Amino acid sequence: MLNYVGRRVLQLIPLLIAISIIIFVIIQLPPGDYLTMYIQQLELAGTDVSEAQIELLKSQYHLDEPLVQQYFSWIGNIVFHGDFGLSLLWNQPVTEVIGERITLTIVVSLMTLIFTWLIALPIGIYSATHQYSIGDYIFTFIGFIGVSVPGFLIALVIIYAVFSQTGVAMTGLFSPEFVTAPWGWAKIIDMLKHMWLPVIIIGLSGTAGLIRTVRGMLLDELGKQYVITARAKGVPERRLLFKYPIRVAINPIISTIGWTLPGIISGEALVSIVLNLQTMGPVLMKALQSQDMYLAGSFLLITSTLTIIGTLISDILLAWLDPRIRFGGVTEEG
Repeated sequence: MLNYVGRRVLQLIPLLIAISIIIFVIIQLPPGDYLTMYIQQLELAGTDVSEAQIELLKSQYHLDEPLVQQYFSWIGNIVFHGDFGLSLLWNQPVTEVIGERITLTIVVSLMTLIFTWLIALPIGIYSATHQYSIGDYIFTFIGFIGVSVPGFLIALVIIYAVFSQTGVAMTGLFSPEFVTAPWGWAKIIDMLKHMWLPVIIIGLSGTAGLIRTVRGMLLDELGKQYVITARAKGVPERRLLFKYPIRVAINPIISTIGWTLPGIISGEALVSIVLNLQTMGPVLMKALQSQDMYLAGSFLLITSTLTIIGTLISDILLAWLDPRIRFGGVTEEG
């Protein structure tokens, strides 16, 4: 098992390097840059910008360097110094701009993932073991709604409904008095009180899709010969269900951890703008609009790293649950 984990970790190093290069190229593809847009805005406002000022700004933001040198400076500072560069839009280090926001984004995403699993697994198991029952039809109908209706639209409807009935705005992760307050137990408790709405809205689509996956996989397992034979021998239904079919059915769910985490984060972006959450969604939108390459690139790199870490976790869990996976890997190499 340790050899399998070590081999998988080593495989991630060239993958991370390749991803960082692709991200840097992508953020450089749009014509122009932040400095060009900034100068145009100053000129439209009637402010003359001299060549000396332009050269000073280029030097400040390292835009006078060749692209290759810009990349090595950027990735080198991240790896060796934890420095993600200077946000051109905010004129602050990227770590200061995204520090608390990326933490809140990860907290919301992890809580959404837990919510998704806690709701989807039991409902998917119930739907599979009670196929074509009234409950199965109800959950199927709710699942189709969750998959087809965008999260931001559900957020708008809920905000409007609550505000029209109570006059309370269901926005933000904190009460007004805690937005700028230092962290403490009172602020954490206040955040948890506001967390349920974005978690439910963001997780609704993923929950609906996961219910259908669990139901389909478990139905496939329940129809196999070993289950029919075990029932014929009188094995209790609950023991039979949890010993093999459910363990096999959750393998595809575990294998999707890699893309579930970044999927939740990307789904969080629009919802966070609608709900005015203090997460990365609004900041990423502004960074992309203004071509703030270091801020946008850092966010994309963090999201991609989460994808890779999630994939590694899912591979390790799958190898632990199903030894055939790690033994198969050893056989292929040997």
